[in-house]
Amino acid sequence: IPITPLKERSIERSTPATSYELARERLHVSAVPDSLPCRENEFEEIMGYLESALEEGTGTCIYISGVPGTGKTATVLEVIRHLQHKSENNEIPPFDFAEINGMKLTDPNQAYNLLWDCLEKSANPGAEQKKRVTSAHALQLLEAKFNQQDSSQKTTVVLMDELDILVTKKQTVMYNFFEWPNRPFSKLIVVAVANTMDLPERMLSNKVSSRLGLTRINFQSYNHSQLFKIVESRLQGIDAFEKEAVEFAARKVSSVSGDARRALDICRRAVEIVESRIRKQTDSDKPASHVTIGIVNEAIREMFSSPSVAFIQSCSLHQKLFLVSVMRRARRTGLADVEFGDTALDHMETCKWYSIDRPTMSDLMRVCESLGQTRALVVEGGRLDLGMRISLNLAEEDIIMTCKSDKVIGRLLDTMN
Repeated sequence: IPITPLKERSIERSTPATSYELARERLHVSAVPDSLPCRENEFEEIMGYLESALEEGTGTCIYISGVPGTGKTATVLEVIRHLQHKSENNEIPPFDFAEINGMKLTDPNQAYNLLWDCLEKSANPGAEQKKRVTSAHALQLLEAKFNQQDSSQKTTVVLMDELDILVTKKQTVMYNFFEWPNRPFSKLIVVAVANTMDLPERMLSNKVSSRLGLTRINFQSYNHSQLFKIVESRLQGIDAFEKEAVEFAARKVSSVSGDARRALDICRRAVEIVESRIRKQTDSDKPASHVTIGIVNEAIREMFSSPSVAFIQSCSLHQKLFLVSVMRRARRTGLADVEFGDTALDHMETCKWYSIDRPTMSDLMRVCESLGQTRALVVEGGRLDLGMRISLNLAEEDIIMTCKSDKVIGRLLDTMN
């Protein structure tokens, strides 16, 4: 997928003078690449749905799911850039675009304000910024807007990123954004991006979720050949890596998560290791080194030496299993925090299947408390019962990478991928 030029990141220093500096620049996860390899099919699918809706002037909702680091948001944003270019050339009708990222909101209800601000700017371009309204008032204004016909209103495309975080107790935010596109006069297209495939079914009743008529696209984790292609595409024209080193990094990451960002981080750290060694060389005439498998392996080992990984390695079997059980429950529900009771049942069921001595509920409460005291888990204060809410305070990848070598937990993790 060719990427349209974007505003380049501001770089204080001059143009990179060495292949290492250029490699570090291109391997940075925030760098905008020249192309998005390995997501051509998903790009075409999203493009087709959005272009059809824009041409017909109808609302629609697309639900995109997939584990982190699989290019979901990057692909959607590139589709939007292509559509904006087509709109500027009068190939498709003009439209407005709003991006709502759950990570950047202090309250899910702020999503209403962002959408209303976008509609207001579209209706009154160049006008002075009106006084901000409350979230509740913005919701009322949006309800009224989508229930009345307005021939002058342009279609609005909304990207709702990190949808998992926008889930509220009553699910009203998610329900409203999924329901509004179905109204005859809304001209609203919602592209929802989340990590969980069945989040709508879990958060909304089956009756409601089926009525919403979501178009679904699932991004699979990258395999090692795709990760290799992604890294290689960024290193094109740069003589800094041995081919086998990139292949090794790709295989290592694909066996754990398939997260492209982790592959880029590992390769970038490997470049930094080479640069550090070159600076220490006394013989300036010594030829520059390439990044080898050994150096990539050193970068990977550094990740295992982080405090989080060291802590997980020191945990008992049941502590590790409990962390994995919390991770499994969070993935199934699509929520960051889960109930202790559900997690404990999952833990005990796992013990039964893998012939591990089953702990009692009291034993698991003590395991949970110990993990809470070390801040590996965030535990709801003021209660010690089955309904107590708990959430991970460790990166999932650290848990997976550390526990992968364990015979029992490694098999359990394989069933999750």
